[in-house]
Amino acid sequence: MNPTVARLTLRGLLGRRRGILLLVVPALLLLVSAIASGSSGDKHDLTVKILGQLGLGTLLPILGLVVGTGAIATEIDDGSIVYLLAKPLPRWKIVTTKLAVAVTTTWVLSAIPTLLCGLMLYGTEDGLALGYTVAVLLAGAAYSALFLLLGVATRHAVVAGLAYALVWEALVGNFVNGARTLSIQQWGLSVAGTVAADGAITTYVALGVAVPLLLAVTAGATVLASVKLAGLTLAAEES
Repeated sequence: MNPTVARLTLRGLLGRRRGILLLVVPALLLLVSAIASGSSGDKHDLTVKILGQLGLGTLLPILGLVVGTGAIATEIDDGSIVYLLAKPLPRWKIVTTKLAVAVTTTWVLSAIPTLLCGLMLYGTEDGLALGYTVAVLLAGAAYSALFLLLGVATRHAVVAGLAYALVWEALVGNFVNGARTLSIQQWGLSVAGTVAADGAITTYVALGVAVPLLLAVTAGATVLASVKLAGLTLAAEES
């Protein structure tokens, strides 16, 4: 991990309008949970809907998209990545450093609010708060890596990422049985269901499938992003 790259990446992520946008996601989750905590309805069902459907299913991929693409796509778009690539740094180290910053930022802005919201809504009962928090940690890393790869691979990373998050994860992955096996959200739910009490969270993918796929996506996206970034360097030198 390179400290200079990490500092520049963090400054780019938290600066100006993007920093405000990033804070909207945890603030929204906390606000909804605070309002819902005063409800007289079924607390278990309410917690599953807020933390599972809203938090893990909708807000986390959006947060991962903003952070993952923002860690590198902006520099590629405005051309400032050239100055970074001119440094004697292995391309994989640039990618892994940016990914580390992206993952850490995603964790801070998602896992901590998820835990707080879970405790606010349902306390420690059935391990729901802990289950969804662990799920957010693993799924958040996979989302960050995947969207960082998109940031390197295409200039339309945000559009492609939104299409994936809103169409595949929110719609197809939730309602088409066969597609659930290829959904980061469903993999995260599998982890949450394992950590929580038996039957507390409905899952559709076996843990033995979900965890290897989460790790494979995270590692695979990181490797591909490194290869793509090296390709950008070669293209710049040839021109």
